[in-house]
Amino acid sequence: MSTSHHRSARARRPENSRSFPFLALIGALVLALGGCGLAGGTASDDRTISIVATDSPPYHDPLEIARRQLEVQGWQLDVRYVTDIVQPNHAVSAGEADFNFFQHGAYLQTFNRDNGTDVVPLFYVVGSPAGLYSTRYDDIAQLPDGARIALPVDPANNGRALHLLAEAGRLKLRDGAQVVTTSQRDIVDNPHRYSFVEVDQQTLTQTLPDVDAGFLFSRQAIEIGLDVEGSALLREKDVDAVPYRIVVGGRPDEVGSEKARALQAALHSPQVAAFFKQFYGDWAPLPWTEDPQAQLGQWWKDGGR
Repeated sequence: MSTSHHRSARARRPENSRSFPFLALIGALVLALGGCGLAGGTASDDRTISIVATDSPPYHDPLEIARRQLEVQGWQLDVRYVTDIVQPNHAVSAGEADFNFFQHGAYLQTFNRDNGTDVVPLFYVVGSPAGLYSTRYDDIAQLPDGARIALPVDPANNGRALHLLAEAGRLKLRDGAQVVTTSQRDIVDNPHRYSFVEVDQQTLTQTLPDVDAGFLFSRQAIEIGLDVEGSALLREKDVDAVPYRIVVGGRPDEVGSEKARALQAALHSPQVAAFFKQFYGDWAPLPWTEDPQAQLGQWWKDGGR
């Protein structure tokens, strides 16, 4: 992903600036005036919003709806789709894209901690409660002793199924274990002798037929034709899944920016709301009046150990 021409042009310096101090001073004044919107070709004239998104449902449709709405307002939405969960934060942190749209708040916090990036959640798009599913059993009580259960390997999601199992009384976690940092090492009692298979989150649907039960994101359950609520052995409630609401991420300097406000208005439109209701059903949470930055500390209580 290449840095925008505008950004690289502003970073370029004349090779002989030491030999021509007067010209260098004039150039600096032009750049300063440009930053104030007083010269052509400046950031204030940049009506392109670049965003990196995951190449899977339900990310395409909201962005296409937003693109059409932004065009009416004179904006161009430049979307780049990727198939992994690593590139988008690096692209934003490096200035190769303005925003990304693929992750929830817990994953973003974990990624920043582990990779030294500084990407912040600008606004929520949609809630995403997940659950434990099975192609072999219809009820959690049917899950046999010694069952093999698939979990996403990434730390931000690894403990979600464990907390669901603990809440159902199927195992016990250490006191005070926070869902966004829980892992198998937090299990203090496993009376049903469950064994856990950790896989990349992108392969959870492929793994499900090979295990007794497996964690799935709501969109994944929908992709393979499951009833996200009725088919779940166990399922998160939206109030418990606040860390897992999908956010748009950006650099700290984008907080409250014109671009961020324009994108938020487009993704919080009635047309996008209608899409999510059609995709997820009536349960789809749209926490558009809440601020993710104000909620980060609610689930990051043990410092992301």
